[in-house]
Amino acid sequence: MHNDVILAIVVATALGFDFTNGFHDTANVVATTISTRALAPRVAVGLASLLNFVGAFLSLKVAATIASDIVDQDVITTTIVFAGLVGAIVWNLATWYFGLPSSSSHALVGGVVGATFVAHGPGAILGAGLVSKIIVPAVLAPVLAFLAAGIAILVVYRIVGRLAPGPVNRGFRLGQVLSGGLLALAHGTNDAQKTMGVITLALIANGNLSHGHGVPTWVVIASATAISLGTYLGGWRIIKTLGTRIIKMDPAQGFAAQSSGSAVILAATHFGYPLSTTHVISGSVMGAGAAKRLSAVRWGVAGNIVAAWVLTLPCAAIVGAAVYGVTRLFGTGSLGPIVVAGAALVLIGVVFARRLRQGAAITSTAQGAS
Repeated sequence: MHNDVILAIVVATALGFDFTNGFHDTANVVATTISTRALAPRVAVGLASLLNFVGAFLSLKVAATIASDIVDQDVITTTIVFAGLVGAIVWNLATWYFGLPSSSSHALVGGVVGATFVAHGPGAILGAGLVSKIIVPAVLAPVLAFLAAGIAILVVYRIVGRLAPGPVNRGFRLGQVLSGGLLALAHGTNDAQKTMGVITLALIANGNLSHGHGVPTWVVIASATAISLGTYLGGWRIIKTLGTRIIKMDPAQGFAAQSSGSAVILAATHFGYPLSTTHVISGSVMGAGAAKRLSAVRWGVAGNIVAAWVLTLPCAAIVGAAVYGVTRLFGTGSLGPIVVAGAALVLIGVVFARRLRQGAAITSTAQGAS
């Protein structure tokens, strides 16, 4: 049944999520490059933004997974998709506010699953797909990244350990420009696909597309643009957490972490797994630090990150379920999504305004001290 008003709200909300995904996950792509001074912050973010955009066009397998393998397409409505998106956005903003690099991918999946569960019960959740495509990769990917980065840095240190540190560091900073670019490209191939999949799911639910239809070109372009803009604006609080608070990183470790993370993400994209790039990069950063010495990793910060990972799916699911319940209080028409979307915009505006005021106050204090 067509309801173009709700569909328009869903598409706008999905692109808003995609923007927050890029904003939230900028740290995944540029933190190591910035922390080792391989590139200036704005240059690193600009390059990542461009390559995120390009990467979004290289594969559509992850989009197909989101659109068909997590929940039953036959019972999905645009209102369910809207509620799931709001659940994901709320969790993204909450973790951004506290500087925690949680998973935008799992927030999206959790939100949609929670809304679907409340609307149609557990039978509408494709448990096999959820486990094989989301949960298992969520557990394995950071472990693989951790091990790959650890092995890589040990090999690197074995090769360059007796060489002069100055030329070695300069060489690895140059290498980080390349590995960081590859990481940004990999991020675009995986993360932008999730929004494409959700919009496609909404178009199918609204009757605009038939089951099994591919992702429309306009959806690819819009999603790539939204995540690219979000990446360019950047999530600087999370950059600090990933780039400096987990370990004090040297250029060789940065190169190893970026290269290992890129390999894991590209492999997941090839098989259509909507991987958490946050999990992968955090795991590779920890691996690069732990291989040098276990005490190099600030395990307390790492523990907070892992806690955010564990909480993401259920918390986003709870918010998505709650949002769906609120929208149904206003009936099955477009009034519920309109009210919730308006309230969400006000809340987001308040949060951003408060954070900007705090950032301005910190900057002013720092300038006064200098």
